[in-house]
Amino acid sequence: MESKKGLVYVIVVVIVMVFIYSFVSATGENVGKIFFGNKTLYVLSSNDNIDLEDEIKSYAKKEGFKLEITYMGDLDIIDELNVNSDKYDTVWISNSMWFYMLNDSKITSESKSISISPVVMGIKKSKAKSLGLIDKDVTNNDILNLITNKQIKYVMSSVTQTNDGATSYLGFLNAIAGSPEVLNEAMLDDSTLINNMKNLFQGVERVSGDQDFLETMFINGDTYEAVIASESSLININKKLKAKNKDELYLIYPVDGVPINDSTLAFIDHYEQPKKKENYLKLQKYLRSKEGQDKLKSLGRRTWYGGISKKTDNKIFKKEWGIHTDRYLTGTKFPSKKVINKAIDLYIEELRKPSHTVFCLDYSGSMYGEGNEQLVDAMNYILDSTKASTAKLQFSRVDKITVLPFDDEVWTPITTNNGKETGEMINQISSLSPGGSTALYDCAISGLDVLKDETDDYTKTIIAMTDGRINVGSFDDLKSTYNKYNLKIPIYGITFGDAEEKQLSSIATLTNAKVFNGKSGLLAAFKEVRGYS
Repeated sequence: MESKKGLVYVIVVVIVMVFIYSFVSATGENVGKIFFGNKTLYVLSSNDNIDLEDEIKSYAKKEGFKLEITYMGDLDIIDELNVNSDKYDTVWISNSMWFYMLNDSKITSESKSISISPVVMGIKKSKAKSLGLIDKDVTNNDILNLITNKQIKYVMSSVTQTNDGATSYLGFLNAIAGSPEVLNEAMLDDSTLINNMKNLFQGVERVSGDQDFLETMFINGDTYEAVIASESSLININKKLKAKNKDELYLIYPVDGVPINDSTLAFIDHYEQPKKKENYLKLQKYLRSKEGQDKLKSLGRRTWYGGISKKTDNKIFKKEWGIHTDRYLTGTKFPSKKVINKAIDLYIEELRKPSHTVFCLDYSGSMYGEGNEQLVDAMNYILDSTKASTAKLQFSRVDKITVLPFDDEVWTPITTNNGKETGEMINQISSLSPGGSTALYDCAISGLDVLKDETDDYTKTIIAMTDGRINVGSFDDLKSTYNKYNLKIPIYGITFGDAEEKQLSSIATLTNAKVFNGKSGLLAAFKEVRGYS
């Protein structure tokens, strides 16, 4: 009798397990989280929060749950939520403005700001002093006038690919439009506004496709005199400049409006999972507690209402850096989704400083077959305005493009002076056949030759891609040419196949650039590097 009961018990257990397995298989991995993953919160976070990872994971462990964190840029976060929100339980984004861009506004709930950080311009203190900006009330139009009169140039992160870049752009738009209650579409058609914004972006020396690299790029670029970034990022830059005994930044807070990141944490509730929500609320409460807020303040993030506090750590928020935490910040009011989209399109097509981009493309023998097919597909995407516009990467009609194919020598350039007219360029790239060795150093030198006489009306960038070891030409020749021209043109590298990353890293170090990994797919690498040109 006991054996029959035991057999029945085993059968029931097996049936239940088969049911659960079938249910999970049929409805997706996230249903499995209901049964098996309630102790894990899947977090989609802005890259800005990487420096808090150890802190919040340690807290979660003490409370008996686990955090699995995926980091992305803020604009990529919105794209990810629009297609894969079911993969995550919570999202931590730099600016809640981007939630306007969600296809479904009900995806998130229980949202609260964790800290704030204004996005402002930092100017080398010696330069700020010479311009009479120290301890002076400055407006956005004052900044515009300095740039228009060529008294100052600056670097920034990409408007189309980063939060700080887009946030600062919308802040300037709003202020130069006269600080309306809310920016609307009609205002974006105003010719005076358009001309003023064009003048503003003429001051751009260089753009970074991510906010972290912007810090590195600025610190390594001794000739740069100003940078636009979040306050916390500028504080971090100043710490590093101070450690290197370099001229530190003086931060400018326009009195007529400052765009502010509000670092918002929100819950994504897909199913009835009370334990998930309970753990999410614990995390949120911790980040807003005294312990959590003290940690944030130590990293240069404001945690007080309106940005005002008379009791702050003067070693972090230094008055000699222009940071006055006892002064109220007038925050920019961000517009609707429709206006943001129109503003971004306006930036790409009309306002952005024109660029001249040189592509050095490897057509050595090892690229034959799949490698060449991937290269053609990647360039087809990047150069086709319709395709590239889906990721806000398209060239404009005032952009110049030069393609330099190479094997053991550099081939005849393929050029266009209109970034919209690329059909013939795409056809020529598609018709080329790989063969020969790898002369990327020589191609980079040819790229410098192309750009050395280009006017400062253009931002200038070289993007160099190879799938193998550079075995023709020499790095010393490239270095000598680069130093002779003294143009500070970045040469970004893309590795593919068996490319020697060390060689491309040497080029990147020489030119204050970086290397991108194309080994898992050239298209993804080309899309990423386009944000830097």
